[in-house]
Amino acid sequence: MTETYNSAVLNLAVTGIHDLTESNKQHKGVRTPAQESHFLCSWMVDSLKTKRFSKLVAEDLTQWIRLGRSQGAGAQLKQLLERIVLQYQDAKTAKLGEALDGLLADFSQKSWLVVTDTPLSSKLKLDGDGQSSVVICAEQMKNHRKDAELLKPIALYVRGDENVLAEIALQHGLLISQANKKTTLIKHHKTYLIIPQNQHLSLCLLARLK
Repeated sequence: MTETYNSAVLNLAVTGIHDLTESNKQHKGVRTPAQESHFLCSWMVDSLKTKRFSKLVAEDLTQWIRLGRSQGAGAQLKQLLERIVLQYQDAKTAKLGEALDGLLADFSQKSWLVVTDTPLSSKLKLDGDGQSSVVICAEQMKNHRKDAELLKPIALYVRGDENVLAEIALQHGLLISQANKKTTLIKHHKTYLIIPQNQHLSLCLLARLK
């Protein structure tokens, strides 16, 4: 069975939290956030050197090590791993079309402007007086789904609180790509992608811990 990025990054995060917890048990007194960050940064360095985890997450480890070395406790490595577990552990692999409908319904309930009936082929400007909004091409909504399933990637053009987007996605078991400003077709919006079976090739948008 071919390993996916999702399983690789979830395994890394779960293992990191477990190893930190076990190390904390052997440590005299309560570790400070700076001490926990130092442990995890060293742990990531060792994991990268020994190739403990899949090469699919090697770039992530390299980036997080750099972050830990430059920011110390400010890198919030423990919280990062906890957020990964939160977002990935219940991610769906089926009925993502149905999950998308639930996501859009929640946006409507939050008084976001939701537009899914307009074909998009060139850059447009949405008149919404600054209102939070999500736009999806009508052709993608029709042709990239079948019944409850997602057949091809769908782009969401979003203007609004990114954490709200991540939280609602989490509630529906959807993984959403990181934002891309360069590919947007709607002015003042960012592009986010949902992918069949939630199988992204890099870290998705993560909700904050509550």
